[in-house]
Amino acid sequence: MKIIKLFSLCAILLLGPKIISQEFKLGKVSVAELEQKVHPKDTSAVAAILYKKGISRMEYDQNDGFYMMTDVETRIKIYKKEGYEWANQQVWYYNTNNLKERVFFADAITYNLVNGKIEKTKLKSDGTFDEVISKYRGQKKIAMPNVKEGSVIEFRYTIKCPNAGIIRDWDFQTSIPVNYSELKVAYPEYYVFKPRQKGYIFPKATTLKNSRSITINGKERNGGRVSQTEFYSDKIDYLETETTYVAQDFPALKEESFVNNIDNYTSSVQHELSLTHFPNSPMKEYSTDWNSVVKTIYEYEDFGPELNKTGYFEDDLKKILTGVNTPEEKIAVILNHVKSNVKWNSYVGYGCDNGVKKAYKERTGNIADINLMLTAMLRYSGLIANPVLVSTRSNGIALFPNRTAFNYVIAAVETPNGYILLDASEKFSVPNILPLRVLNWSGRLIRKDGSSEEINLMPEKTSADNVFLTYSIDNTGMIVGKTRRQSMDYNAMITRSNIESLKEEEYLEKLENKNNKIEISDYSRTNEKEILLPIIETYSFKGNNLCELIGDKIYVSPMLFFTNDKNPFKQETREYPVDFSYPFADKYNITIKIPEGFAVETLPAPAAVSMEDNLGAFKFNIVANGDTLQLSILHQINEAIVSAEKYEMLKEYYKTMIAKETEKIVLKRI
Repeated sequence: MKIIKLFSLCAILLLGPKIISQEFKLGKVSVAELEQKVHPKDTSAVAAILYKKGISRMEYDQNDGFYMMTDVETRIKIYKKEGYEWANQQVWYYNTNNLKERVFFADAITYNLVNGKIEKTKLKSDGTFDEVISKYRGQKKIAMPNVKEGSVIEFRYTIKCPNAGIIRDWDFQTSIPVNYSELKVAYPEYYVFKPRQKGYIFPKATTLKNSRSITINGKERNGGRVSQTEFYSDKIDYLETETTYVAQDFPALKEESFVNNIDNYTSSVQHELSLTHFPNSPMKEYSTDWNSVVKTIYEYEDFGPELNKTGYFEDDLKKILTGVNTPEEKIAVILNHVKSNVKWNSYVGYGCDNGVKKAYKERTGNIADINLMLTAMLRYSGLIANPVLVSTRSNGIALFPNRTAFNYVIAAVETPNGYILLDASEKFSVPNILPLRVLNWSGRLIRKDGSSEEINLMPEKTSADNVFLTYSIDNTGMIVGKTRRQSMDYNAMITRSNIESLKEEEYLEKLENKNNKIEISDYSRTNEKEILLPIIETYSFKGNNLCELIGDKIYVSPMLFFTNDKNPFKQETREYPVDFSYPFADKYNITIKIPEGFAVETLPAPAAVSMEDNLGAFKFNIVANGDTLQLSILHQINEAIVSAEKYEMLKEYYKTMIAKETEKIVLKRI
């Protein structure tokens, strides 16, 4: 009997529609391309992608079934030395027991124009590297040889993926201009993929339905008096969906201030496997909505079952919870217990690496090991606790339902007043003060029954930074003073992290250099280890370049080194939201003693600016009393994320604030 594996059919890609394709071939670099000194549409570009073409197709092996092949060829022009980094290319690949991809580079050549002739330098074997990124991923790298200003580099790579349901994401934009980018994907009728595009400019897409066929060869033995082998060949016809995406003259995607992750706004396309439907088999759906995604994840062996393991910590937890009654006390004690006993190994992921039991015993684990353990302990103590799936800032915003949208997990405790979010991987994190890497719009909470709920990850509480500054100016322009800075919530977590990463001497040197080369003495900290309390830094300082002495007058910016002197919002328009990470309020109380023999000639006028919708406010007030000046200043932003529609208002707000903060006090000799 002939057995044909229809679920392992091959999709054979042909060339896409000629009406939108252009002919580019590796090895056909022109003298004109090498002679070009600057990009014709972006003279500031350090490099440009002249063309990049990719083909993702399914191929069939009678032993292994379907697999996905992706071939990419690229030509890049280097204009400036700053563009040399584009001569180093890398392609990541899955490297797990269940999914081992292979990556091959080929046809990698650097072209230069030497005495009017094209010179080729081929990549040698010592320019190819293979490295481990994590337990789950590796990376193939090449370093192109003989790269100079004016060089053109070319290379090709192939990714062989044993999982036919994975199509690599494709970016049509990057940090340099893209002259031409084309992606072609094709798959048989037995697969349905959902294409999802993001960004602010989109490629042209053309979809065709092609008639395709595959021939499967086989053999079978027939019984009887004389056994013999019969060879056969079966031809199977099917329809193929072929989509071609083409982008031409896409501008460089340039970094702007307060952007979460620029990749969130890159013009790109993703393909999520939606369903499979093979002949004589029932239809199987994948990741059609968020509930089905999280339900699938919860049932993974390295996720949901890990939450049910409690024996390894029960004795320890009974001891530390003795006499602890309120939910707040339980949360604090358990969070501190996990942070103190299990250290993060810097690996992310929502699936456990070693498993919670082993991680607890060995005192180290990945994010899932730590925070699923935390969730299990919170549940054991009687609290309503559940894991929350998160996509970190570096991973991008989880825009569409799919299992790869998340790469992190935290814990949430349900209370009558709302959720308390927790992450035990960060030493200085406290309840509802998460590591900055986690503050990425929203996460997905999963309950025991498989239901889910979107959880807002962005802070709503304002993090204050209160500065008390007292200083005196002498008649030579020398300033001597004292500073007391009280940082709370997110500001406190960041300050503690900065302090811990450096020795005190290095920290103070960095602080001195940052603050106009001042000289710091009598430095002290309060509540450095008491992370539930604000951290307070105090120090004395002096500096002789904090004001200007011109003739008989002294000019001084009253906020000294705390002055905001540059507007971070320089673009005329902005397409991306402004991401401050968290709401904040910077408050300054400043006392200035003017030198003997001087009087105030000019003081900045008081000012108050309030943005619409309670987005933020700036207040500046100054009062003179004899030889003493008293200032109070407030700069407050009330939203962690500000939409692009409010950009013009925010830009004008910052312009007004900076103009006022940089306004000088003028003292004249009397």
